[in-house]
Amino acid sequence: MAFELSPLPYNYDALDPYIDSQTMQLHHDMHHQAYVNNLNAAVDKHPELQSKSPEDLVRELNSLPQDIVSAVRNNGGGHVNHTMFWQIMAPNAGGEPTGAIADAIKDNFGDFESFKTRFNDTGTKQFGSGWVWLVRTSDGKLEVVGTPNQDSPITGGHFPIMGNDVWEHAYYLKYQNRRAEYLKQWWNVVNWDEINNRLSMSTR
Repeated sequence: MAFELSPLPYNYDALDPYIDSQTMQLHHDMHHQAYVNNLNAAVDKHPELQSKSPEDLVRELNSLPQDIVSAVRNNGGGHVNHTMFWQIMAPNAGGEPTGAIADAIKDNFGDFESFKTRFNDTGTKQFGSGWVWLVRTSDGKLEVVGTPNQDSPITGGHFPIMGNDVWEHAYYLKYQNRRAEYLKQWWNVVNWDEINNRLSMSTR
């Protein structure tokens, strides 16, 4: 298999009470695994692509063979997005941002509360399934954006620094239709150390 699902970096129940263990198990073991399986099935049709990373495939989406573009957009995007998602959460995390990301948020959004409000509002208003992101755009700016389905900001030339999954499978068992509450509680598990790493990567 060209691509594999990495284990969660913590136990299923590590993010309780903000994200429940059943959601984590289903989300990681079933949904993410399905994206990996479907991505492998797509790339299997074109062995010359098997040496590329998932990020490369998503970045070069428009140059891929036409018969697998949709599969890579949906499943390659799902794999890349979720791989980041597990890493930017952690137990005993959350709170105010620290380090370079704190300065970047202040410089670009005024203060952390203003940034959270914009991020949560974008996530709440994302129609249907999708994601809300903090990205470094292709021209070097930091912006909050939403994307539908499993579309990755990478396809548009942007670097995803952090993102929250607003598909119903990410929150419905615990929060039902209360997406705004899920978005609010999610800040309690945000791993600012990893987000600082990604901020640094975004400038390379």
